[in-house]
Amino acid sequence: MTAQNTYAQSDDLSQPLYGATFGQAIGRFFKKYATFSGRASRSEFWWWFLMNVIVSVAISIISAFGGGAVSINPATGSFAFNSDNWISTSLSGLWFLATVVPWLALAWRRLHDSNKPGPFWFLGLIPIVGPIILLVFFLLPSDPAGARFDR
Repeated sequence: MTAQNTYAQSDDLSQPLYGATFGQAIGRFFKKYATFSGRASRSEFWWWFLMNVIVSVAISIISAFGGGAVSINPATGSFAFNSDNWISTSLSGLWFLATVVPWLALAWRRLHDSNKPGPFWFLGLIPIVGPIILLVFFLLPSDPAGARFDR
């Protein structure tokens, strides 16, 4: 039995959960709300990514059925905020506020698991190439040397 399999069998939040299921990954995401130390496995990271996409698409669908948050007047070309679509706008804002800190913390821990320092997340702010660099880092396999980030 490898060390990675040992971690997957425990519910120790201080260690990455290799082979996490969808439910485990979502649960750990919210349990480790603002934990920037430690590591996060690829499965924890990508299951959460999928959940975030699903919720964002659902909010977009709600917005589309509500006519969208903004409309364009074809005659004047001006934008107008649709006040009757406050529900989707509120949902989107609440989802962002509820997940921005733990999403940043998860990305930080994922970088740690590949033995990269968390501040490498700021590379993602570089136009065009930054997000590609981060994607590559997030796809890297776990590196045992990343244990230096555990506390």
